[in-house]
Amino acid sequence: MADVAIAGGGIIGLSIAFELASRGASVRVYDSAEPARAASWAAAGMLAPLTERLADDAMQALCEASLRRYPAFASAIANAGGVDPYLSLDGILHTAYDDASLERLAARGAALEAAGHRATLLERAETLLAEPALGKHVRGALLVEGEGQIDNRRLGRALAAACRARGVRIHTGIEHLRIECDARRVLGVRSSAGYDPAGAIVNAAGAWAAQLEGVPQNCVPTVRPVKGQMLAIEIPKGFMRHTIWVPGGYLVPRRDGRLLVGATVEEAGYDARVTSGGIASLLRAALDAAPALSAFSVSETWAGLRPGTPDERPYVCATPLHGYYLAAGHYRNGILLAPETATLVAGMVEGAAAGPPSFTLERFSTKARSA
Repeated sequence: MADVAIAGGGIIGLSIAFELASRGASVRVYDSAEPARAASWAAAGMLAPLTERLADDAMQALCEASLRRYPAFASAIANAGGVDPYLSLDGILHTAYDDASLERLAARGAALEAAGHRATLLERAETLLAEPALGKHVRGALLVEGEGQIDNRRLGRALAAACRARGVRIHTGIEHLRIECDARRVLGVRSSAGYDPAGAIVNAAGAWAAQLEGVPQNCVPTVRPVKGQMLAIEIPKGFMRHTIWVPGGYLVPRRDGRLLVGATVEEAGYDARVTSGGIASLLRAALDAAPALSAFSVSETWAGLRPGTPDERPYVCATPLHGYYLAAGHYRNGILLAPETATLVAGMVEGAAAGPPSFTLERFSTKARSA
């Protein structure tokens, strides 16, 4: 297998690096910051392809396939690098605070059961038994089983350690990364660290994927930043047990006692500031669902830039430039899609598999021709 250079050291880039190195490739990762920062660090780590209710069948299938890979993926990373990323697949709880919402949850649960998934509708008393911290005005809930969360910040550390254990070289503080190529294929990467030849290059640069220099125009993905703000509340361990979807947001309890509250969706360019309005909306959603949270302190606020695309599907594909691959535009599902993306891209680099047609660059030109 050719030497591989990966532009971007987030969860996606590191997952691809780990998979390729595990298959025997020589891999280098380039990033301007420390590994798994940016959107990877700012996420909530939810693994919820059914909860997200994706209207796109191809995207739904990709996300569900990736969730199935997660137990083996997390175990392999922990065994290689010695850092447990804290995977938990104990279900996601959807709450209802009025009769109409409860009826919708009942219908959703029936649809999931009919499709072969496990979902349990809980009455008010059962909901409060499962999550006593919820407000007494809760009417019921739907527990979608098999979904859950992973601690994305620990996952980043675990992947970095696992990659280094597999011999991956991770270059940080990189400036002015540029692809070098001829008219047919990639040649290598040039940056503030100098020039390195490469037989294959993977663009996993997240919200900055469209800005990678030296790429032919027909290989540039349509990716833009979509801002998301979040906050953390310090709660007693065990105060909340499940990842919970509430009106206007979600609550994600961590093992260290933090409760993550997220997340806004804002078209704000590359502005990653935390704003009072954004934080106020998150607090309102959390306190409306669980008023008891008002007694605890807010310990952290932050914002990240998700990589969005016009159809909310990622690019996971080869390009017209031989040896140049895209793994970008994962939007709200980057953490979830990491294992499946890594497997698909590694197969493409090995030459053993083609990317799924729904996630190529050509899908937009195909739509234009059929319009």
